[in-house]
Amino acid sequence: MYGVRRLFRPTVMRAGFPVRASLNHPRAFWFSSEAKKSEAGEKEKTAEAAPKTEEQDQIKECQAKLEAKNKEIAELKDNVRHKLADARNMENRLKRDMEQTRAFAVQKLVKDLLDSVDNLERALSIVPEEKRKDRDSNKDLVNLYDGLVLTESNMIKMLQKYGVLRYDGIGETFDPNIHEAVFQIPIEGKTPNTIFHCESRGYLLNGRVVRPAKVGIVKGEDK
Repeated sequence: MYGVRRLFRPTVMRAGFPVRASLNHPRAFWFSSEAKKSEAGEKEKTAEAAPKTEEQDQIKECQAKLEAKNKEIAELKDNVRHKLADARNMENRLKRDMEQTRAFAVQKLVKDLLDSVDNLERALSIVPEEKRKDRDSNKDLVNLYDGLVLTESNMIKMLQKYGVLRYDGIGETFDPNIHEAVFQIPIEGKTPNTIFHCESRGYLLNGRVVRPAKVGIVKGEDK
């Protein structure tokens, strides 16, 4: 009986004092194990999360560097394109300047030669036509005339070689850009503003007026 009473001895609760569970009790041991497992799991999660966060930061940093490099490359390409365009424009401009320089380098020489050409033309025009053909009676004059014609022809060919064009404009409509009106008179049956007389011929150098032709034009009816 003593043994049975000892086995089932009731637990005595002291008034005012809570009863603490014994650390050797199986239930207390279970709670302690669970707490340790939970703490270990959290540490493992933290340990696993730390490398992932560091790796993500490195990826973001690499992406930022890549974007910066791509932007830098785009800017460099844009600058290269602009530089190439500027270089081509300068090359074309220099080419045009050189072509114009070559084309009009002889302009001053041409202007100086025009007076000689005009004098030859005037000298030829004062020789009467009948005497130009009468070699028996005017041999010296005819030879001189033929020599002047040849000289004028050679000078015109030389000017043409350098891009000089001679024109008189007779029969054409008056153009103030290449003609200079010396006088105008009404002529019946002629279209007004038409050139009917050339006092001195004009000259173009590669399309540019060296000297306009001095002309007479038909005057229109007064209104």
